[in-house]
Amino acid sequence: MEERLSEVEHLFDKLSRYAESGCYPYHMPGHKRRGFGMLPEELYKLDITEIDGFDNLHRPREILGRLQRQAAQLYGAEESFYLVNGSTCGILSAVSSALPVGGHILMARNCHKSAYHAVYLRRLSVTYLYPPYLEEFDICDAVEPQQVREALDREPDIKAVLIVSPTYEGRISDVRAIADIVHERGIPLIVDEAHGAHLGLCRAFAENSCRLGADLVIHSVHKTLPAPTQTALLHVNGTLVDRELVRRFLRIYQSSSPSYLLIAGIDNAIQYIGAQAQELFVRFRERYDTMLGRLTACRHLKFLRDVRERQDPGKLLISVKGTGITGKQLYDMLLDEYRLQTEMASVSFVLAMFTVNDGEEAYARMTEALLAIDGRLGERAWSWESGDRTDRLPCVEAGERNDAAALTKAWDMETEWVELSACIGRYAGEFINLYPPGVPLLVPGERLTEGLYQRIRDAIEQGLEVQGIRVQGEREDSQGKFLIPAIRESSAI
Repeated sequence: MEERLSEVEHLFDKLSRYAESGCYPYHMPGHKRRGFGMLPEELYKLDITEIDGFDNLHRPREILGRLQRQAAQLYGAEESFYLVNGSTCGILSAVSSALPVGGHILMARNCHKSAYHAVYLRRLSVTYLYPPYLEEFDICDAVEPQQVREALDREPDIKAVLIVSPTYEGRISDVRAIADIVHERGIPLIVDEAHGAHLGLCRAFAENSCRLGADLVIHSVHKTLPAPTQTALLHVNGTLVDRELVRRFLRIYQSSSPSYLLIAGIDNAIQYIGAQAQELFVRFRERYDTMLGRLTACRHLKFLRDVRERQDPGKLLISVKGTGITGKQLYDMLLDEYRLQTEMASVSFVLAMFTVNDGEEAYARMTEALLAIDGRLGERAWSWESGDRTDRLPCVEAGERNDAAALTKAWDMETEWVELSACIGRYAGEFINLYPPGVPLLVPGERLTEGLYQRIRDAIEQGLEVQGIRVQGEREDSQGKFLIPAIRESSAI
């Protein structure tokens, strides 16, 4: 029987009543619900452990069980689990429960690094799906159904498929078609939908993967809904995955002392969204579309638009290709001159995120700033220290591949720090990635190609954060010496 939002007792209300009840805590946490230091006392009053009347997230029977059922109802899932260790915990648990140790997974190469950690922990064999490349915007597109079909035809021993939709940049796959292809083989489909917790909640957006046939779906509630950082959901559908295994791995990867503040944050977001979804998201979509309409006046900056529900309107991707400036320079301009903190900068674009909690001012400020910057880009006097480097920045060409050794073997091999330029042709011993988004450029066991070397150098020169690289000495500019952990050449790959 469905439980209406208004009929469900919510955790914040229950915590508030308990805080005022006069019951003294002879238990954890150590702050004893009393404020101290610089943090507000209200925060401590609501922070409890698993005491009488507040259920247990690892064995929910009362209020937490009801809240999880409510989440499943909202997203059209058969069963949903609250996560307080982020989507990372959900991805680790999903992959671990869907495949046996040593199993074979088909996985999109643009997955978050946590998916690779799951491969390592379960000692899986992995085959990568390389999404098509959108050269105009220098990003990976969404995985196509035909790619999945062809890969499963080539390697019939694959036991599960993992894709990302929406991608970090907002590209959306045809999940229903992919689910049908995967289910023809009798294996589960896992969708990392961390950036799509808002999908399917309104007719103005694409449907979410729970309703499109995916077996395991991960949502980061904090990414696109009004919830605290580190909150997420794992949804389960069908019978292809043992749900007791899901629970087992959630107990392994999730804290045994989950924060009730974070749990209340998930509940609060779902209550807020569930009660007003249509109104909130229609207004969200209207504001976003109005902004894009005004930005058509830009003559130099380009924007990735929603075509056939393939682009998430929560993401504004601003391309600087051909403008004479870099993504990092645009990022710095927006921050320093207009006080607009965007999500990330890449070599040739900037990414900004919008959610239901953005008011009209957020759209107006971004629109006015981009129009002003675009107008200045048209002036011949415009100049940056890096000049017109953008047109000469190489991108990874479609079809470029690394020769991959097994991640599970390579990550345990002995490594040595080698100068980046001397590593071309060598096998990486560690993950190398831009952060954000945390999608690996290099995975342990992959060769550093000439193209990837240049891409990493370009990122460093533009001041982007490249994780996995060590700077020798104190200088962290393009003249410094950068080292990469490479597998020792004496090791057998």
